[in-house]
Amino acid sequence: VAPAPPPAAAPAVARTYLVFFDFDRADLTDRARQIIGEAATNSQSVGSTRIEVSGHADRAGSPQYNQRLSERRAAAVAAELERRGVPRAAMAIQAFGESRPLVPTADGVREPQNRRVEIVLR
Repeated sequence: VAPAPPPAAAPAVARTYLVFFDFDRADLTDRARQIIGEAATNSQSVGSTRIEVSGHADRAGSPQYNQRLSERRAAAVAAELERRGVPRAAMAIQAFGESRPLVPTADGVREPQNRRVEIVLR
């Protein structure tokens, strides 16, 4: 009888929230504000030490344009988190443009799931 494998280390609790955006927009929808509110509340209850805010864009438009758009999206989410009591110093804000799609597509394709900001509580 082979010995049982050692138990796997429990992964650190990472809570991820996805905030989606309309095509070529960086303004927050009501649903987006609701999700950001949940993230802000949970960041305080789980005692997060760092909150990653990562902006993304789909592949419609130039890479340079999409980089700027993803920066605006990340900034909009960060501002809403801050408005809801999350200190700016606790946030790591970054933007990836079209370089990290949730759904891989050809260049020029509009993909709603790639127009997002990911909020990760660490």
